[in-house]
Amino acid sequence: MISQLEFFVALANHGSLAATARALDMTPPAVTKRLAQLESRLGVRLVNRTTRRLSLTHEGELLRDHAGRILADIRHMETLIAQQKNQVKGRLRINATLGFGRQRIAGLASQFAQRHPDIEIELHVSDRPLDLIERHFDVAVRFGELPDRRLVARRLLRNQRFLCASPRYLKRHGVPRGPADLAAHRCIVHNQNDEPHGTWRFHRGDHAEVVKVRSALCSNDGDIALGWVLDGHGIMIRSEWDLRKYLDARRLVRVLPDYQLEPADLFVYFPSRANLPARVRLFIDFLVEHFGQAGGHA
Repeated sequence: MISQLEFFVALANHGSLAATARALDMTPPAVTKRLAQLESRLGVRLVNRTTRRLSLTHEGELLRDHAGRILADIRHMETLIAQQKNQVKGRLRINATLGFGRQRIAGLASQFAQRHPDIEIELHVSDRPLDLIERHFDVAVRFGELPDRRLVARRLLRNQRFLCASPRYLKRHGVPRGPADLAAHRCIVHNQNDEPHGTWRFHRGDHAEVVKVRSALCSNDGDIALGWVLDGHGIMIRSEWDLRKYLDARRLVRVLPDYQLEPADLFVYFPSRANLPARVRLFIDFLVEHFGQAGGHA
């Protein structure tokens, strides 16, 4: 409809079919046909035709006046939106996992807000991946790949996952020599999303091994499960970013260090790479810079 409004305003301003055709790079018959289509759609006569000039009917004058105001409003709106794209202000909606969101992203969001006080930040934490587009999030910071090909991702850090246990537990129950030994051990399972319950996958060179472990304790909250490991209840899979301080303090030790588990790299996801608002681009670059300066560690 906008193109039809633009066409009629041009016709009214030029006052003849021939002049309108030259201005719009159309043929006079094409102009006549388009005018007839517009009149048919509205169900009224818009112009009175003479041999040389066109005069607007009352309905045509109404259409010209309203169309002019509508097109002016649209141009004003486009100007405002174009200006807004490059302005560092507005609401930034962030989604992150529970534990990492509380421990790291909340602090980074605080630093970003101090740099850009005109940006309104909303941080939503959840372990279950959300539909960014449907829920109108600008970015999501999550471990592992999201099963949504509509999203674009930038890797923030590489993140290995390790088996860990407390020295007290291993002293009491012994140290497993291979994945199969885990069947005789108490294991603590962090239930995440729809992952198979207690199914752990190991790699050693070209050899892969899948083990179904017995969960002595399980929780959908990773911090709760970690607390149980620290209390000596069993063996758990935990991300490198969260495990490092406990390994350094010797409160936990790695189990089966010669085996690799599926990694869970950290990504920032966003709906599109094109036409990102300035606030979204700045926050993504801020995260990439932060984790790059941290040497790829959380």
